[in-house]
Amino acid sequence: MIGTLRAVVLDAPDARRLAAFYRALAGWTELYAEDDFIALDAGGGWRVAVQNSPDHVAPRWPDPAYPQQAHLDLRVPDLAAGAAKAIALGATPLREHEHWHTLADPAGHPFDLCLSPAEPSLMAVVLDCPDARSLSAFYAELLGEDGARPVLFQQVADYRAPRWPDPAYPQQFHLDVTVDDVEAAEAAVLKLGATSLNAGGDGWRVYADSAGKPFCLCWD
Repeated sequence: MIGTLRAVVLDAPDARRLAAFYRALAGWTELYAEDDFIALDAGGGWRVAVQNSPDHVAPRWPDPAYPQQAHLDLRVPDLAAGAAKAIALGATPLREHEHWHTLADPAGHPFDLCLSPAEPSLMAVVLDCPDARSLSAFYAELLGEDGARPVLFQQVADYRAPRWPDPAYPQQFHLDVTVDDVEAAEAAVLKLGATSLNAGGDGWRVYADSAGKPFCLCWD
């Protein structure tokens, strides 16, 4: 394990609106807000954040030319009621299945409401990729998660990688990973197959994983 999952971060043209949607839909609470970044406590150890992306190009799932890149799975005890609530809050229905409903949030990000007797909660983040086995191995080394906050991998035949920061190939989502020693962590992720994107700031650096998805190594 190189680091621990700090947050799942969604891009949006209006971070405050999208954060308000998930607070109302799932009961998440605001941890802190900055000018262009809002962090939410999603329960169960999950943190979901929304960052402003003024040039955001929304996914158009299932159109492969405008890929989702990732999506959230949320547990609900009643699919019809959960979907009706989401739609009333501004979501768009995309597809219905016996055990899950797919909708798009107000920023266009698809998410699944999954039928479960458990209390409503965030179940997993799912990353699209060209090779699920390869990318899962990468993140197993990076995060070493114990299953409490599952990161899942969905193999897609016509995968189109992000090219951050090119707005024509948007990242849509990224993961923030907390590390103790960024120099050691950087060496380790590069050895795993990550690429430095030569960007960062005070307490964070940006990389692309082996499928081209950006992630940040963060330290306090």
